[in-house]
Amino acid sequence: MTLKTDPDSLGFLLSETSRLMRNTLERRIAGTGLRIKPGEARALIYVAANEGARQSVIAERMGVEPMTVCGYIDRLEKCGLVSRQPDPADRRAKNVRTTDKADETIAVIRAEAGSMVEQAQAGLDAESRRLLLAALKHVRGNLTGLAGDSTGACRIPAGADA
Repeated sequence: MTLKTDPDSLGFLLSETSRLMRNTLERRIAGTGLRIKPGEARALIYVAANEGARQSVIAERMGVEPMTVCGYIDRLEKCGLVSRQPDPADRRAKNVRTTDKADETIAVIRAEAGSMVEQAQAGLDAESRRLLLAALKHVRGNLTGLAGDSTGACRIPAGADA
C-alpha cells in the first residue's frame, strides 16, 4: 500500500514556498551586478538584522553550518561590508557588524527582495497580506518553542530574506 502525502499540506506549502522564494531571490541578486554571491548577500542581511551577533548565532539563524557562515563573512569582510569585533563578554569570540559601506548593497538586496515579495503576494488584498504574516509569525513562534530555539525568532528586515 502506498502512503500518499498531500502536496498542499502546511509543511509542503511552507517548504516549497521558502525554496521558491530563496531560489528566486538568489537569481535576482546574481543579476544585480553586486560583487557578492547570493549566499553572501543572505549572510549580509542576517548580519544587518542582528548587528553585533556572534558568527555562531548568524549561522544558527541562517540554518547553515558555522564554517559556511565563516566563509561568507570572510568574503564580506574583504569587500569592506562587515567587520569582526571582539566580544566584550568573551575575548575569544567575534561579533559581526555591517560597515557604512554595506548600506548601498543592503539597499539593493532589500529592493530586490521587496519587489519579489510584492510579486509573490500579487492578488492578495491588504487584509489577506496582514493575516498571512500574522499566521506565519504565530506558527514560527510555536515552532521556536517546540525546537527549543535559544536564539529566539529571527530578526529579519521586512522582505529582506524572502
